[in-house]
Amino acid sequence: MFRITCLFFVCCTLVQAATPVDVSRALSRAVAFYHTKAATHGGYVYRYSADFTLREAEGIPGPDTIWIQPPATPAVGMAFLDAYEATKDETCLKAALAAAHAVSRTQLSSGGWDYSGHFDAASRAKHLYRRDVEGKLVERKKIPQGEAGWHIWRQREHKDANYSTVDDDVTQAATRLLIRVDHALAGKDEEIHEAADYALNAIMNAQYPAGGWSASFDTWPSSPPPVDKYPVKSGNYPTTWPRKWPKDFTGCYVLNDNTHATLMSTLLLAWKLRSDERYLTAAKRGGDFLVTAQMPEPQPAWAQQYNAEMQPVWSRAFEPSSVSGRESQAAMWALLKLSEASGDKKYLVPVARALGYLRKSLLPGNKLARFYELQTNKPLYFERGEGGKGFELTYSDKKASSNYGWVWDSELDAIEATGRKIARNEPVTFPRTEKERWSSPPTDQDIAQILREQKPDGSWTETQDERGIMRDASGKKTQPKGGVIYSDTFVQNVRALSAWLKTQGGKP
Repeated sequence: MFRITCLFFVCCTLVQAATPVDVSRALSRAVAFYHTKAATHGGYVYRYSADFTLREAEGIPGPDTIWIQPPATPAVGMAFLDAYEATKDETCLKAALAAAHAVSRTQLSSGGWDYSGHFDAASRAKHLYRRDVEGKLVERKKIPQGEAGWHIWRQREHKDANYSTVDDDVTQAATRLLIRVDHALAGKDEEIHEAADYALNAIMNAQYPAGGWSASFDTWPSSPPPVDKYPVKSGNYPTTWPRKWPKDFTGCYVLNDNTHATLMSTLLLAWKLRSDERYLTAAKRGGDFLVTAQMPEPQPAWAQQYNAEMQPVWSRAFEPSSVSGRESQAAMWALLKLSEASGDKKYLVPVARALGYLRKSLLPGNKLARFYELQTNKPLYFERGEGGKGFELTYSDKKASSNYGWVWDSELDAIEATGRKIARNEPVTFPRTEKERWSSPPTDQDIAQILREQKPDGSWTETQDERGIMRDASGKKTQPKGGVIYSDTFVQNVRALSAWLKTQGGKP
């Protein structure tokens, strides 16, 4: 009987729920570890060997290179802020400030950011960074600036030195970090405040009359794209479209990889934290673009990219003129967030239309195709060409190339449920979407797993399968002793712990 009782006690102890004190301590350990061990000039890359002798992003970054593209520096910095807001631990705020300074000191004269940022003298000399490594504004007699628009982008005169991209949430994430740190510091850090202002002005000035954006700009947009070159038009089908890649990118307006949605989210955050109506107005223009760009029947959803005539067009060799399942879901989430923030129900109308169409377009397994052929609505895929070179369009996924996500999880049920709540003026918590590990809000079981996986030093390491492998300085795959530390894992775990702790009333 005594043995049974002891076993019962042990089992109960193993499954004991986490307390706010447990979570608060775990957050402080995690932030302290990542800030002191992983940071370079306050910035971060994608992954590290556990002993920090190896660093990797898209390629092998130099020792003085940080990555801007999430889940690197801005994402890590915002996770620090989440931890600070949940725990009120000032060391978390200091870590976030260091990340924000890394971002402000790699901001380009064009107003945004490239995928990576450099702190070594040789690389910095090749870029038109606005500040030096200490944060002081660089005096330049002249910077590339002028009218914004696709006609300027196509010249690509300053793409090597002054390339600001909104692809993959690069400039957007950097701007959001600056906005949030600026708010947390009540505007007292002049460098952060000014850099956020400059980035937001670039985003607004680069916005087209219709409300959309291109994927990048390499001159400071001192004035918006002119309406005579870019008249407002509704989404429409081209008479014909090429079945082979035209080897040219003609997309004026870009939604690919959720760029438009993250730009709108950035503007809404600025409006929320700064109470400046200019940002809400710009976000509404972004929503108006989605209303206008929605394709007519029989496919009332959205394309990855459009030309100036508002017709779907090719991007890369495996991104055809089509309607996109993934980007359409991102567009619907963006419209829902705008409707909830602004109180304007007109943004719910296109969501309802798209839901009906996309439900009829579902693939087996509750999936959506990344691409649907214009008007026929047949799912499109690409196979590798002869000799493994190039790409060939196909209707079959049997030999689809492995370089791309050809199908996407349906989020239609969550989108519909959220839209109904907004229509009824009910409180809304937007669920996490796409590749998130934890639910929103995280469950007690989620939190227990995160704490169980955390090492005593505050880190999370991965050793299994491909997650335990990275490349060394020569580019060769290797399995580091002690495993691999991922910025993405850090960000997701810290966000989940912070969200859970806030539901418990914060640090006790």
